[in-house]
Amino acid sequence: MEFIWVLFAVAFLGFVVASIYRRRNAAGGIALARPGDPDAADPAAYGFLRQENLDVRLPGPDQDLVDVLDLVQRTEEHRAASQLLAGTETEGERRWQRVQAFAGAASLELARKPAGDPTRTPGGQWLRVWRTEQPKDPGGAAVHAEFLVQQAWRTATPGSDEFRIIMEEAKEACGRAALLAPGDPVPYITELSVARGLGYSREEFEQLWLKLLDRAPHHMGAHLAALHYWCEKWYGSRELAYSFAEAAAARAPQGSLLSALPLFAVFEHLQDLTLVANLYESEVVTKAMHGALYAAGQARAEDAVLPHVRHLLIWFLVNSSRWSEAMGQLIHVDGHVGALPWTLSQDPAAEYAVYRALAVAGFEANGGSPASLLR
Repeated sequence: MEFIWVLFAVAFLGFVVASIYRRRNAAGGIALARPGDPDAADPAAYGFLRQENLDVRLPGPDQDLVDVLDLVQRTEEHRAASQLLAGTETEGERRWQRVQAFAGAASLELARKPAGDPTRTPGGQWLRVWRTEQPKDPGGAAVHAEFLVQQAWRTATPGSDEFRIIMEEAKEACGRAALLAPGDPVPYITELSVARGLGYSREEFEQLWLKLLDRAPHHMGAHLAALHYWCEKWYGSRELAYSFAEAAAARAPQGSLLSALPLFAVFEHLQDLTLVANLYESEVVTKAMHGALYAAGQARAEDAVLPHVRHLLIWFLVNSSRWSEAMGQLIHVDGHVGALPWTLSQDPAAEYAVYRALAVAGFEANGGSPASLLR
């Protein structure tokens, strides 16, 4: 996958230099424009945020979460986080994302202020206090389990003794969180990452998956987490991953985003497809994109996973030179870049800005303008 990103980076250097955007040329194509050129395409003309103002924490807006995160990190007081999760329904996707966000915030704080420094309090102390003061709080237990998983992937080498020790602790934490909230799928979704880290056998993984399906059979976040296990780079293959994704899409109810799952499977196996001629016009990519476009068009606007689908669609649509459709996705998600594929980059905002600039340039090169873009 890193090799793929290097290839794309080299390709796009020819298109994007600093803040230089594109303009239409006489042939109707895309060409470089000098800074300040009146013909230069300008993403700001569409109301898009400047690169430095893009939020890398979340895939889409969740103002309640942002407000509570800011409060918790400013005051080191966990109760607002506990209250927010207590008021978040267990059946939807938003609880999973909020648990991930709180765990990620604590993990990143600890990375900036590690334990062992006697001159300052270690980062993420509010999570430790939360677990100590409210040991039976389901929200705190779920966040702690996810925190341990993120710590393992972030701080230890997969396969090492340290990694396994943290993952075993995370597995136990998932079990405790599940006991505190029997109907909540989130602890089981977190354990899907544990299963990947500890190398569950297929039988063990499928038993875990059945428990999750009993609680949330159409949970997109759960399917995204499970898809990793079936990918070739972990314990499956391209065929198994495609089969899993296509089966989920086939049984997706109306309004579900599961129809977009095959696009994520394709993305995870792009390295296998690099020798395919006209890759982004191939049947497998086109079919997956159409499924994702259909899912995005049918989903509820407030679906918490919808931004994830839109971000990945932007990546594929730009690579397919489908500029107008890419712009149609950009207007819904601009401002937030905490999603695949941008998070694979060391600078997600910069990576996103490159694709956004290409979409704007291609859109205008084919006659588009801010006035013609319907919101």
